[in-house]
Amino acid sequence: MIEAEPSPQTVHTNSRADALTGGFGVWISAAVTAAMILWFFCFEAKYGPGHTRSTLGWLYSAWNPATDYEHGKLVPLVILGLIAYRFKDLRKAAGPGSAWGLVSVVLGCLFYIAAYRTLQPRIAVGGLPFVLWGSALCLWGWQVARMLAFPLFFIWIAIPLPTFKQATTHLQLLATAMAHHGSGLLGVETYTQGTMVLPVKGDWKPLSIAQGCSGIRSLMALLMISAAWAYVAKISLWKKVILFLCAFPLAIIGNALRVISIFVIAEHGDAKWASTTWHDWSGLLLFYPFSLFLLLVIHSVLEGGLPWKSAKRKQTRRTSVVSKQSESPT
Repeated sequence: MIEAEPSPQTVHTNSRADALTGGFGVWISAAVTAAMILWFFCFEAKYGPGHTRSTLGWLYSAWNPATDYEHGKLVPLVILGLIAYRFKDLRKAAGPGSAWGLVSVVLGCLFYIAAYRTLQPRIAVGGLPFVLWGSALCLWGWQVARMLAFPLFFIWIAIPLPTFKQATTHLQLLATAMAHHGSGLLGVETYTQGTMVLPVKGDWKPLSIAQGCSGIRSLMALLMISAAWAYVAKISLWKKVILFLCAFPLAIIGNALRVISIFVIAEHGDAKWASTTWHDWSGLLLFYPFSLFLLLVIHSVLEGGLPWKSAKRKQTRRTSVVSKQSESPT
């Protein structure tokens, strides 16, 4: 019996898959790289009070209400989800590694050394994606590295910035002004003193637009969501950028709507319930549904229809074209 030889395309595809799923030397290199990263970023204690925290240990402790970076705890899960989303493509794209990845690894190491010398853990965290991306390039080639670039550098959105409070102050003033004017449009007369909003006729107590109500936490969370959303969206790059940037106005408008709702309920309903229960739950019940719905609307406009229906239409068109080509006479 004569067996048919595999086609060059099949051999090429199998070699790419083997580059990711097989190869003893590749996995030994990956294991050594992972061990070194774990040691220097997870166990080497250099930062925090008494120099008792590692780089990632400091980062986790910095994801707290005081820094307004509570969304950071979700970022690692988003990164893993984005990688899992592209895993089949990663397997197909795996190929021979490139020594150019060492350039990125060295750059990441320089970041780590600078952080070690200056006791600035933010710099070390900023260099971690360069180490991971360069390692992927060395092990599996350019196509895998290109697919992993966004998920790996996504960690930057979770690095607390020291000048972040200045943006919070500006957003406080903006939220105060929008809440004051927006409440007036709904018949609730107010006046402001700094970031304090007071009623003109109502008997509810003055409400202060604190840092937590400035919208900075909502903005950062929505930026994280819109960035991941834009990455998986099947649209062109410039449309992805627009979808991501829309998070800024949507977060500001959504937060203003949330604060206005508190004033309206305080004026016409239960002021205590508005400033306590509704204040605590309005973000989940009003801000996120409003913002995510508008993100979906913007995505649909950019794609020319609902995303899931647009994908079905594209698949139908491809099937129709293939059918017509197969039916045409040769």
